[in-house]
Amino acid sequence: MSTGPLECARWLLRGRDGRLTAYARSEGGLLRWTETAPGGPDWSGPDFFEAPDLTYLTLAQGADGYVHFLGRRERRDGAGEPLVDIVHSIQYQSGRPLMDWRSIGNPHTKLVERAPRLGAPAAAVDARGTVHVFVRDAVNSVRLRREGKGGKWEGWKDFKVRQALDGIVAHATATGRIEVYAPGAEATLRWTQETQGGDLVRADDLPLAATPGSGAVLETGPDRFTYYAADADGGGVLAHRPADGGAALPLGGEPDSGTTAALRTPIDGHDCTVLAHRTRSGRPAIGAFPTEDEGAGLWWSETGEPCVGAPALALDARGRVVIAAVGLDGTLRLARQKAEAGLALEAWTTL
Repeated sequence: MSTGPLECARWLLRGRDGRLTAYARSEGGLLRWTETAPGGPDWSGPDFFEAPDLTYLTLAQGADGYVHFLGRRERRDGAGEPLVDIVHSIQYQSGRPLMDWRSIGNPHTKLVERAPRLGAPAAAVDARGTVHVFVRDAVNSVRLRREGKGGKWEGWKDFKVRQALDGIVAHATATGRIEVYAPGAEATLRWTQETQGGDLVRADDLPLAATPGSGAVLETGPDRFTYYAADADGGGVLAHRPADGGAALPLGGEPDSGTTAALRTPIDGHDCTVLAHRTRSGRPAIGAFPTEDEGAGLWWSETGEPCVGAPALALDARGRVVIAAVGLDGTLRLARQKAEAGLALEAWTTL
């Protein structure tokens, strides 16, 4: 049975009770490992949750700690034709079961011949707990469907572009305002809300042609994001802060396919950003630099054994950086920050 990480930058999450949970794809469903106590070191799992026919799975977590799962499901009708829709489930607390999978449909309800070409979903949850789902449609536009009052889903909204590729990234700031980034062939498309719950409006494109599926966003200042992604031309990891404008900032590295993990944490009393990706050698690489000071330099350090897909980053209940990866044998592996200066890691453990 094959196992691999979810197709998102955040598949290692901390719940409201302080426990970390890791999620991975497996044949026919989802695997989950959960810390038995905040800060570890022991874990339970993997627990298996059935989720058949998914070709893609991502997740988003709200301020309430709820984890939302969004999948692209592809089945066959009686004539063998593909039936594609987006499905949604929720985990309300660490270690608790997932709710039933429910379909939120496909935006191509009239031109049904386009429905099988629906892309991969992304999601964000605002401070009120409202789920926003984004997906690339058959004509390379971006569609939005969000959860309305009483749990009913609003209709699909078309952002009316033709340049979007798969690898959409959406995230909410601490104030609940959502931004959306979609890679394109020549630039990264962007939409923003002025206030929580408002309309998402087209903003200036980022001068960054990203490898589809490599992007991640991080709130690096009050209500401001920095976007990180692999250069589509093979130039390493790039960063761009829309609030600052200008050109994309090179951060080096040798990213392979998969997302760029990002988090923000104090290191030796300094506000720092930590990034991780899977390198062309197949191993995870990690690096850190002062937040919003990319010019200070970033030194990548490969660590651990070769992995499947991209690694993930999170802070545990003690504020330690944790990096996780799925090994070539399908096991979950992780390393925590040592209790010493800098970003030194303890030895990797296998679960």
